[in-house]
Amino acid sequence: MKFCPKCQARLKIDSSDSEFVCPKCGYSEKGSKTTKAVKSESVSNINVLDEEEKKEALPTIKIDCEKCGHGEAVWWMLQTRSADEPTTQFYRCIKCSYTWRNYA
Repeated sequence: MKFCPKCQARLKIDSSDSEFVCPKCGYSEKGSKTTKAVKSESVSNINVLDEEEKKEALPTIKIDCEKCGHGEAVWWMLQTRSADEPTTQFYRCIKCSYTWRNYA
């Protein structure tokens, strides 16, 4: 991106791609259009476990299940309300897979 030295407006490339022209004051300068290559970064993959694998990748906590009374559950947090509200904590019993939430 180039700017006009007289009026500081952004120079535009004319139709022949060989000259920059100021749309405000008419200043022109020789040049050519250049392009810049952008290198893309690879995105890391998130592994999702199948229900049949019976593996839990979430952290566990000692808490009584509201349905069966078992004393251990996995937990995670999500922002379910507006950003100025606290996150919602979700729990899933390891024994019966009952899921409940706690609004902190």
